Amino acid sequence: MSHEKKAIIEMIQEAQNSGAKQSTACEIIGISRKTLQRWSQLENLQDGRIEAERKPSNKLTELEYERVLQVANEPEYANLSPSKIVPKLADNGIYIASESTFYRILKAEKQLRHRQKAKPSKQIKKPRALCATAPNQLYSWDITYLPTQVRGIYLYLYLVMDIYSRKVVGWQVYKNESSAQAADLMTDICCRENVNPGQVTLHSDNGSPMKGATMLATLQQLGVVPTFSRPSVSNDNPYSESLFRTLKYRPEYPEKPFVSLDKARDWVKEFIDWYNEEHLHSEIRFVTPGQRHRGEDVEILAKRAQVYQKAKLKNPNRWSGEIRNWNPGKEVYLNPEKQEEKIKENKAA
Repeated sequence: MSHEKKAIIEMIQEAQNSGAKQSTACEIIGISRKTLQRWSQLENLQDGRIEAERKPSNKLTELEYERVLQVANEPEYANLSPSKIVPKLADNGIYIASESTFYRILKAEKQLRHRQKAKPSKQIKKPRALCATAPNQLYSWDITYLPTQVRGIYLYLYLVMDIYSRKVVGWQVYKNESSAQAADLMTDICCRENVNPGQVTLHSDNGSPMKGATMLATLQQLGVVPTFSRPSVSNDNPYSESLFRTLKYRPEYPEKPFVSLDKARDWVKEFIDWYNEEHLHSEIRFVTPGQRHRGEDVEILAKRAQVYQKAKLKNPNRWSGEIRNWNPGKEVYLNPEKQEEKIKENKAA
């Protein structure tokens, strides 16, 4: 509260003590009774007017504002969203501003646009029935169509991903859907990933290649436990569906159908290499699936946290709370149980 306000309150109180009415004293000074009441409240130490200009103590300087714009428009970052620019800067030992600050400045400068073909994805609740706490514990797989130049004839992309790391651990493009081909793919994956019997759970939908006799017999020999989507649940395999969406909405995805099986395999290989080793995945703290699968994310995220801690120590006024959470997630879930079933189980326990 300013000294002027305190002086006015004291004068009105003195006038009241001498027998004057509060309303008359306020009228003479030129303020309303409500204004006097507001000033008299101890917690109201700041100007409450809507139009009053307020400048936060941690507001960016003009130089800092321009630097954010400059970095966001550099060739290396021009095609990236702020959610990916900030981690890349942190990996280089640089902290300029928070992700939200980048978004706010780019929006103010009308430079914030969704750059993909697809509409922005909606937030989806994560499954919770199956849980993975390390790589090679929980896989998800599915098959998607790839169009050819012959109408009505498709190629079939088999994709197996590790849900914990989001890495594509195996893939192949075939001319048809087959339980035997899926079995061969899983055998190759288990060999390359050194999977032991009883180590991996494999989730899929209820398609014939997934539940074919050859596939199930092979999974039994490998010691892989199969699980399937629930009946009448169209989105019960969200990780594979999300991966297919990423694949088909890549800018490099061919506008025209694939000419041949070899061309399709060449394109998918390039996509998998990019996805596993270059794509900064938002659900695993913006590291690549390959880094997460190999356990390299722990050191990378620890270094990012150090960059943020140093930035906070250097300029604490820029921070209103803790630094950004760069801790690697420990658990990933698939297939949530219904809330009603959870309540019943809790009561039974």
